[in-house]
Amino acid sequence: MTADEVRDDAALLRAHLAGDQHAFGELVQRHRDRLWAVALRTMNDREDAADALQDALLSAYRAAERFRGDSAVTTWLHRIVVNACLDRIRRQRSRPTVPLPEIDTTLAPAPDRETRLDVEAALARLPVEQRAALVLVDVQGYAVSEAAEILGVAEGTIKSRCARGRARLAVVLGYLRNPPAQSRVGSEQDTGAATKEGA
Repeated sequence: MTADEVRDDAALLRAHLAGDQHAFGELVQRHRDRLWAVALRTMNDREDAADALQDALLSAYRAAERFRGDSAVTTWLHRIVVNACLDRIRRQRSRPTVPLPEIDTTLAPAPDRETRLDVEAALARLPVEQRAALVLVDVQGYAVSEAAEILGVAEGTIKSRCARGRARLAVVLGYLRNPPAQSRVGSEQDTGAATKEGA
């Protein structure tokens, strides 16, 4: 038996904090199947579950020094996984109603399904770091300082990720700001197509 096989979870976490490069990996290996099952059941989608689990393990790795020992290490890990899943679900639910920055919504018609899908697709194309920052700050209304704490980065990083994400969205979705003279909403072409499809 090696030393890693006889160390309990708390000892592995302490070893990780002390600089043992393999301790956290051993801890994850011990609990990966149960953590995966929790993520998969919570997300109900393999890809989203994998992303949430990755986010959670990265968060646990970075936040290991904040583990107080009030609960078992495995309980702490599970809580982080559940929180990562819930955060991902909240972000997914909030995407359809994402207001576009710098767009005068008083002049624009209510977003139709196609616009909502365009916005979702544009958000999906952003790097995940920019998407996460934008969702926290612009959609969920967190202060920059709160978003920085949630994501475990500096406030300046949140500001730059939001700025870069907004700039990318503006390029991709710029046509929504200045739609063509005959917009899709209420045009005769769409009405005719809908009539033919409905017939």
